Amino acid sequence: MTRRVGIGTVTVSLALALAACGEAGDGDEKGSGGDGKTIGLLLPENKTTRYETFDRPIMESKIKSLCGDCEIKYNNAAQDIETQKKQFDALITQGVKVIILDSVDYKSTKGWVERADKQGVKVVAYDRLAEGPLAAYVSYDNEKIGRLQGGALVKALGSDAKNANVVMINGSPTDPNAPFFKKGAHSVLDKNVKKIAYEQDIPDWSPDEANKKMATAIDKLGKDGIDGVYSANDGMAGGIITALKQRGIDVPVGGQDAELAGVQRLLSGDQAFTIYKQIKPEAETTAEIAVRLLKGKKIDDLTDRKVNSLSGDFKNIPAKLYDAQAITKDEVADTIVKDKVYKASEICTKQFKKACDEAGIK
Repeated sequence: MTRRVGIGTVTVSLALALAACGEAGDGDEKGSGGDGKTIGLLLPENKTTRYETFDRPIMESKIKSLCGDCEIKYNNAAQDIETQKKQFDALITQGVKVIILDSVDYKSTKGWVERADKQGVKVVAYDRLAEGPLAAYVSYDNEKIGRLQGGALVKALGSDAKNANVVMINGSPTDPNAPFFKKGAHSVLDKNVKKIAYEQDIPDWSPDEANKKMATAIDKLGKDGIDGVYSANDGMAGGIITALKQRGIDVPVGGQDAELAGVQRLLSGDQAFTIYKQIKPEAETTAEIAVRLLKGKKIDDLTDRKVNSLSGDFKNIPAKLYDAQAITKDEVADTIVKDKVYKASEICTKQFKKACDEAGIK
């Protein structure tokens, strides 16, 4: 996912003592029941490597740069809804006044966010749109990303696209972004390939489950009945490619996130494309919004549109949505490496040294 310069590890105290968030400026309010100086950060899972590798450290670093004395209370729900609810409730009980929430299951958050709102707690939905009276939402144009994925797969299929049978392995049903990826991909694939021959949504974005569903698709369609595979992200693409290789099938498979393993598969030729997303701008904008809300300041210049919740119950949520791009092995040097997402030494391990040389990565 498009990650930029300066991704680093930031040590953040998780102690319960609340640190001061700089000098109280204009509009800096201390809501009842807390000191109004701490930001909560709740991420949904760790199967997708981006959250612990990029999102968390980038947000923590940006918050600290804007508010050196701010305290950050961080938790990862490991894909468990009840765990995340307890984490969210604990932040409110501790008096946290701003919570950055990347929800495990957006449908479950309505009551949480409503409770927070009643207690003067601002909730910023990060990456996934939650239900409830949100203060802001920062993510990507996810339907457009689906269109990028669909277009990249059609391009990878080339002149055979019109006669292609495609398998679609979609993301988790509890992730509000997954339906948008799927809708966008369908809008392209349905018009440009012969048919979607097999399609499944994968709980928890599980690579193991994607592997099993791909094996099922092969059993159902036959070795010669699959011409390409849409995978909603790189993690699942890894499981899918393993299943295909075990049966001696070599067809284009695409993903999303530009995970390190996915980038290496691009270079080796095992994966056709990935989607490179701007994690650093997304994470830094979220951090800045959170700090401003903590200080009671306006965020109008940090958002560029208004959106409604998926249920339609909550309207005109201030939002910032970023774009992304589809990349193949030919673009790795000018994107991933140039932007210092990963060092060349991280990508070009012994196994991928030759592929890196051919791609001009040194």
